[in-house]
Amino acid sequence: MLPTLDDVLQLDAVRRGQPRVVAGADRTGNRIRWVHVAEVDDIAHLLHGGELVLTTGIALPDDPGRLRAYIAELAEVGVSGLMVELGRRYARALPAALTAAAEHHGLPVVVLAHEPVFVDITESVHARIVQDQFAELRASERLHEIFTQLSVEGASTDEVVRQVAALAGYPVVLENLSHRVLAADAGGGDPARLLSAWETRSRAVRPERRTAYDASSGWLVTTVGARGEDWGRLIVVLGSSPTARDTVLIERAATTLALGRLLDRHAESLERQAHGTILTRILAHSYSDPHEAAARARALGVPLSGRRLLGVVLRRRTPPATAAPELAELAEAAAAACKNARLAALVGILDEGGPQARVGVLASLPARADAETALAEVATRVRARTGGDCVMAAGSLVDSVRDVRRSFQEAEQVADVACRGSGARLFYRLPDLRLRGLLHLLRDDVRMQTFVERELGRLLEYDAQHGSDLTRMLELYLDAGRNKAVAAQRAHLSRPAFYQRLHRIERVLDADLDDVESCVSFHVALLALSSVRWEHP
Repeated sequence: MLPTLDDVLQLDAVRRGQPRVVAGADRTGNRIRWVHVAEVDDIAHLLHGGELVLTTGIALPDDPGRLRAYIAELAEVGVSGLMVELGRRYARALPAALTAAAEHHGLPVVVLAHEPVFVDITESVHARIVQDQFAELRASERLHEIFTQLSVEGASTDEVVRQVAALAGYPVVLENLSHRVLAADAGGGDPARLLSAWETRSRAVRPERRTAYDASSGWLVTTVGARGEDWGRLIVVLGSSPTARDTVLIERAATTLALGRLLDRHAESLERQAHGTILTRILAHSYSDPHEAAARARALGVPLSGRRLLGVVLRRRTPPATAAPELAELAEAAAAACKNARLAALVGILDEGGPQARVGVLASLPARADAETALAEVATRVRARTGGDCVMAAGSLVDSVRDVRRSFQEAEQVADVACRGSGARLFYRLPDLRLRGLLHLLRDDVRMQTFVERELGRLLEYDAQHGSDLTRMLELYLDAGRNKAVAAQRAHLSRPAFYQRLHRIERVLDADLDDVESCVSFHVALLALSSVRWEHP
């Protein structure tokens, strides 16, 4: 970064000359590329712009017209400033024609009241230029190291945006081509304020180059994409003109984001990542203010304020239920179904990579919308895309972001039970599960566990000691409505062999399987056991 004329005026070598700006005081922010000492008035054709010209004025003309031409030529070539020593040619002040011309052309002019040593000024300024350029080079190398490391580590979009905000010291937003926010970091500010009416504000900013600063908004914007396929914009909300480092930073970050997308073709889309991040933070109560969650969701096109909210969980029935490709495919199917059904929703993968990974959907319903109709339409579309090997479970409707977690917990409990059953409903809610659902909710209750052990303990111990499957035979018998012929068929046994096992069960349990009340008790215990084993496999 080149020093400004203001910076030069603070150097000791210059301050010893008691500098005073006599023209172009509003242009002292001009960058100084080099210092040139010149005593002749026809020097402009030897300059390239950005120079600070030092002179005693001893060879400058007396004619006001020629002085005005001298200043005009310097301004035309792009000189950053003119510094004149008083005492040799001009005793106390510069000619009025010179200062007036400089003011007219916007050329800063500085007078030095005391005789300076021009070589000291030249050396000081050049040293500052070299020092600043070296610092800029070091900063650029540091940025290269940081973003190379992020690329190697496969950093997420949120991590890259967070790093940009930390390095820039300003809010940063990554949006897609529809001006929906994919990731954002308020840089210590108010996220709700940053993202308020984002799409409207963003559409008004249309820079002509891939990287450009929009003065009206104070945004530094760069396009994100690679191989001719642009997919978003990265924005740093500066509020003032960017430095060279700001430009290097945003462009290096955009390259990292584009490279990450190219390298990870099997990862979920950036939109799913953004949705999943918000969902995870809502469920973890990570947002200090629910308004922040609502603002971030609205920036993605999903309004949460003043709506009825519904937690939905989707899981595949058959393994591998938590494999990344299957979950990503299911998440995209759910997102497409919500979009086609005109249902505003956040759709993302929850607990990705863990044993409880599943697809979460936070549906946002208008006040008069019918939840059952909306869920049925989404479930129908998801089933058409996934082939039906999927369970969709919904929690209760809530009216606040603060209560979303409760709705999701209920949906997850319903999904756990539904995955164990063989029902073919489009979607499940707690009332649909009846006794099985109740037992699942009570699975951690010590009294329920004691009941299971009391009813089935001896049979479970017998199976463990003898390697038998009497518990499964009892379950088949009761699931078949105590129809021995049907149960034998499902067990792939002959009737005499199956009857023999039933008699053995009666001896082990010391119970009569013709007694209805006993069978009801055993059936309840088996359903409860199923819930416990599903929760703790």
